[in-house]
Amino acid sequence: MAKSSIEWTGSTWNPVTGCTKISPGCQHCYAERMSARLQKMGQMNYANGFRLAVHEHALELPLKWKKPETIFVNSMSDLFHNKVPEKFIFRVFDVMRKANWHLYQVLTKRSERLLEMDPKLPWASHIWMGVSVENTDFTFRIDHLRRTGAHIKFLSLEPLLGPVGKLNLRGIDWVIVGGESGPKARPMEKSWVTDVRDQCQKARVPFFFKQ
Repeated sequence: MAKSSIEWTGSTWNPVTGCTKISPGCQHCYAERMSARLQKMGQMNYANGFRLAVHEHALELPLKWKKPETIFVNSMSDLFHNKVPEKFIFRVFDVMRKANWHLYQVLTKRSERLLEMDPKLPWASHIWMGVSVENTDFTFRIDHLRRTGAHIKFLSLEPLLGPVGKLNLRGIDWVIVGGESGPKARPMEKSWVTDVRDQCQKARVPFFFKQ
């Protein structure tokens, strides 16, 4: 377990690391930058840099953490990446079901695969599911999320790279908004944020602005 500096979670668990870019929000990926640092430090999980890898030795870690934690699952990857074996995804969910004293936050940009696997996923109230949306071109991910059986559904509009237009927040339980970080961060306009905030207030959906 690693304590997280991410404001909306508590700790991180990475049974999968590494990823590939699929949309504009990935361009300046914080996880890719971090993995390069960890590789230079000799961290075993990043021996191959940011190439996708599953880590058997990390799979059951939450079962060993007896104090309840809020855990961001795969902060250094995307659990629903097409190169993560389906059986491994089920095993991750099995651990989350067993270690049910924790709260898990799973976040993906691969909403198509999430929706495809949804009927077979063992959802529970302590397993939250979210999708990342960076601008109006990717709001379709919200519709995919809405159609899943996840008990708690959330949106991560970060890095917010443009307006998202009128959002359908039906069935959405929480919305996070944040800008891009790092040396090449693209600017975020205040109006994009206040528009989302106002829509959340109107729909009575909790809104969290990440500094």
